[in-house]
Amino acid sequence: MRDVAKLAGVSVKTVSNVVNDTYPYIRPETRARVEAAMEDLGYRLNVSARKLRTNRTNLIGLALPELRLPYFAELADEVIRKAADVGLKVIVEQVEASEHVAVESLVGSHTHLVDGAIVAPVGHGDVLSRSAPPGFPVVVLGDHRISGEVDQVFLANARGAELVVEHLISRGARRIVALGADRDVAVGTAGERTRGYLSTLAQHGIATDDRLIRSTDGWSKADGAAAIRDLAAEGVEFDAVFGFNDTLALGALAELLRSGTRVPDDVQVMGFDDIEDAQYSVPALSTVAVDRAQLAELAVGILVRRLRAEADGAPRPDAAAPTGENVRSGEAGGATVRDAIEVPPRLVLRDSTR
Repeated sequence: MRDVAKLAGVSVKTVSNVVNDTYPYIRPETRARVEAAMEDLGYRLNVSARKLRTNRTNLIGLALPELRLPYFAELADEVIRKAADVGLKVIVEQVEASEHVAVESLVGSHTHLVDGAIVAPVGHGDVLSRSAPPGFPVVVLGDHRISGEVDQVFLANARGAELVVEHLISRGARRIVALGADRDVAVGTAGERTRGYLSTLAQHGIATDDRLIRSTDGWSKADGAAAIRDLAAEGVEFDAVFGFNDTLALGALAELLRSGTRVPDDVQVMGFDDIEDAQYSVPALSTVAVDRAQLAELAVGILVRRLRAEADGAPRPDAAAPTGENVRSGEAGGATVRDAIEVPPRLVLRDSTR
């Protein structure tokens, strides 16, 4: 750091302020000189050393499944942006499915480098908060409300599925394919959306046809297209397709059009997530919007408040819950109060439905 200061013609304190981004009033030309000197000298921040001095690295972990899927890639982008707004950088880890998820497995070998973590288990039950190091804050991005041991921001998946099926029925559909469904699990994204699909059919007195409930190996476009080919080969009639994510729905849409099926005249198609590609398909895909920016903002905000409370040496203040559909749960006697915030889904109607 002294070498950087000498080359840039500034004090060591100024270099420290630039490196740690702790002083907002540094002149742009001074910051540029320091950054140029750092680049010339190949200076890199020693994260481990900073943690020894301050007990903070200003790094957080983000554990997500299937980063190749657009939804999770877009969610990661939002978390990185929201974290940057509050001076945090993000280490991203891809995770695999597990019934009970240990925090250390989610952030891999990086627990000693990060101050906290935002984690999204792969549609399964519990995140074991006891597996985290003492004082290590964790926020779960979930597909349903889990135990009260961890802070969580979760999506109303069953309600989102209900909105889709309600809309398709209102537009005349009666034989709706549930693409990506799983009747064998009670929780998780597939389980929650399957529950919403089945309950809405029942409410309208529409009998369930098991041939229309299609599980898939994955949730990719190829999986969606393959499911439509299988339905055609089996001679199963249907008038709508509900893809449990947009990627499945886009694959189904492509296969229907390839076969000469008119969308939405012959078959209506809807997805879930409202990824960027949904608005650019032909016809544009109707779907359920998931506000990823809100999910990210809420999760980062909870994590920051946790970190600040720990730094102040006091229990986390019982402030008003951030904007969201649900509240907060807590325990009497001064025990830690955990956030549990539900983000509501919203229909986005485009050209793939009537």
